[in-house]
This record gives sequence, C-alpha cells and structure tokens, in this order.
Amino acid sequence: MGAARTPRERRLNELKSAIREIPDFPKKGILFYDITTLLKDPKAFSAILEELASPYKDAGIQKVAAVEARGFIFGAPLAHQLGAGFVPIRKPGKLPADVYESTYSLEYGNSTIAVHQDAITKGERVLLVDDLLATGGTMEAAVDLVKRLGGKIFGLAFLVELTDLKGRDKLKEYDIRSLIQY
Repeated sequence: MGAARTPRERRLNELKSAIREIPDFPKKGILFYDITTLLKDPKAFSAILEELASPYKDAGIQKVAAVEARGFIFGAPLAHQLGAGFVPIRKPGKLPADVYESTYSLEYGNSTIAVHQDAITKGERVLLVDDLLATGGTMEAAVDLVKRLGGKIFGLAFLVELTDLKGRDKLKEYDIRSLIQY
C-alpha cells in the first residue's frame, strides 16, 4: 500500500496505524485488531464517525441497524448523525418483545442474532453497521433479519475488513464500505 496521497487516505492510514494488534487472542494463531485504541481518542473516534457517515449523508437513511456489541459503538452515533432511528440486533433473549432470529455459522460453531419484529417498517431504507467484516456470517444473518422485516438495505458499513477471509463474497449484492482493510 504506497504512500497516502489525499488527506482522506492519510487520515485512514493514521487510524489504521493506531489500531493495536494482539497476537494469539482470543486463541492461539489469531491476530486480534483492538479498536479500543481508536475509541479512547476523541479525535480518532470523531474521524471514524465522519468517515462512516459521509457516503450516507444525503441517502435518506431511515434506520441504522447494528449488531451487538461493538456495532452499537458506531451504529447509534451514526443514526444520530444521519437523522435516522437506531435498531439494535442482539443475542437471543436480550430483546423483550416478539423477535425474528437468524442463525449463522462460525468457525467454531453456530450463533444466533435477533431483532424486534416491529423494528423496521416495510420499505424503510436501512444502513447496516458493524465494527468488523471477517467471514461475513454475522452480517449475512443481519441482512436476513432486515429483509424479513421488509427493510430496503441501502448499504453495509464497517470500520475494519479482513480481506483474506472473503466476507464480502457472501454479501456481493450490497454496497459495502470498510474504512480499514487488512
């Protein structure tokens, strides 16, 4: 990746260089990208939110849906910036009203996420947000939930994308934006 030429490229490179890399977490052989180093820095956090919101400012987004838990860190403030409602996608048993659930595969088993059945009205323009795109399983399940509610998916936004894991391939039909790629 050559030298950054534009102010935006320089800013994204600065954000990337501030992410702490922790080897063998949560298990041996995994390199964990710790974004808490960005979150504790108010200028970096603000820059992330500006970059994530920028492509959607005039898109008429009506709901921002984000996946528990780190997706909430970005989803709620993005919803505020875009003048949209916020939809939490959570683990089973965490939402009090009627829900839809979607189960997806992980490299070490399965997981399930849920959303309230009345969270999105048919035809609403939805931006889905999470901190990380890896294999795409979590976001694929989130997309399934939004589609079941009748939401129109306008885009998928991530802070980090692990390109070697090819999560983007599972989500080809959607506009995908990630700020930082590894």
